[in-house]
Order: sequence, then structure tokens, then C-alpha cells
Amino acid sequence: MAMQLETAQVVEHRDYGGGYRLLKLAAPGIAPQVQPGQFVHLRVPRLNDAVLRRPFSVFQADHGTLALLYKAVGRGTTALTALMAGDSVSLIGPLGHGFPLDGPADRVPVLVAGGYGMAALYLVAQRLPRQGVVCVGGRSARDILGVEDFTALGWPVHIATEDGTRGVRGLVTAVLDAWLGEGRHGRAPEFFACGPNGLLQAVGDRAQAGGWTAWLSVDRHLGCGVGACLTCVVQLQDAAGEWAWVRSCKEGPVFESRQILWEAETA
Repeated sequence: MAMQLETAQVVEHRDYGGGYRLLKLAAPGIAPQVQPGQFVHLRVPRLNDAVLRRPFSVFQADHGTLALLYKAVGRGTTALTALMAGDSVSLIGPLGHGFPLDGPADRVPVLVAGGYGMAALYLVAQRLPRQGVVCVGGRSARDILGVEDFTALGWPVHIATEDGTRGVRGLVTAVLDAWLGEGRHGRAPEFFACGPNGLLQAVGDRAQAGGWTAWLSVDRHLGCGVGACLTCVVQLQDAAGEWAWVRSCKEGPVFESRQILWEAETA
């Protein structure tokens, strides 16, 4: 898959709920190449003094269009809210290595997300040849995204919120552990997770304790998006215990949980 620079046209731009907006772009060069877990870098129009582009996980993609979810939290994302259908934006993508979808057919896919992490997991559910379950958590009901999109694919969604305003009160690990404890008819889970480092480490710990596989999206500090600025490095170790720094935007953002040295991430 070749990274491209493309001028994309705004097809749709609307409120998505929870303070988020959905930006749908016609990008016939990039969209067909997008794999689940990859991202794009977008140059924000009318923000000429901003040097760096903004990274966004690809929420949905088909043969000619892709959709992004974002919340207006700073100058760049606030400027995005002015985009209207027919406007043009500059995109670079698809970027990074996404989630592998060729795992053993006897495993149950378990998608685990913290809030906005759901945006990186929708394409996993859409494209996997086998159905699984989704566990999502957030501070409150407003932080729970995409439930209807996943249920439309036939995936059951288990929800936890820290304030109890939707689903089970507590962290997403509460509903994940409940599901793991219910029994899986002898089938091992395979985890796909996106969210804060604490959530990723918790999923990885459970996978390693059970002898299972967990694919974690460590999309942190993605400055340039093409491996040049080195602001997104992650420390990994191989099977022999040797370690190295790698770039999340280039070699990641998806890594298998046993590779990640969490002590370096939390130091």
C-alpha cells in the first residue's frame, strides 16, 4: 500500500453525538487502500500558521470515501468545524500498520475501546470474517461512541461508564472481565484494543495471563505521521528479550502486546 498525498472533497459533515463530528471525504486514491487501524494526516484549512497536520484514525472507508470522527478541542479541530460540503482538504495516507485480520478462525474477536478508540475499531468489525463482541468504556454516556454502528453489524456491545450513566458503573475492564468469566464455549479470544495506555496495558496483561493474543493500537504523539520527527517512539522487545525504539506512526501504531515494554511507556 502506497502512501499518497490527495486533495479530498468534503461529502458530508455533521454532528455525531457526544460532542463529536463526522467528516466524510471523497478520497478515491486513499480510501480503497485503508486497512483497519490505519490513520490519515489532514491539513486544516484556514490555519496557515500551523506547521503540522493533524492525525485522525479512519473510522469508515469504502472504495471512494472515508470518514473521520473528531471533537473540537483546540485551534485545529475547531477550525475543522467550518468545513462544508464541497470544500477541499489535503490528506496524506493511509499511514501506519493496522490490525491483522488473518487470525485463526476458531478465536473470538474481542474489541476493547476507551471512548474515541471506537473510531479505530469499526473497520475491524466490518472486515473480520468472523463475529465477536465489543467492550467500550468512558467517563460518562457522552463518551460512548459508535454503539449503533457496531450493533448494525451484528456485534453485541458491552458498555461501562465511570459515573454509571450508561451500562455498568466502572472501567471497561469490568465488562471485559465479566464476558471472559462467562465462558466462551472453548474458544480463545483474540483482542483488538485502542485507547489510553492504562487500558492497553490492562488488555495486554489479561491476554498474556491467558496465553492469548492482543493487538494494541499505541497511537501516541503522532507529529509528522511519516517517521521523521521521532515524537511517537515506543519501546519494544523481541522474543530474545532484545529491545529497540520504534516509531508508532511508521512501524505501528498496532503492536502485539508481548512486544511492548510498558515500563518505558509509563516512566
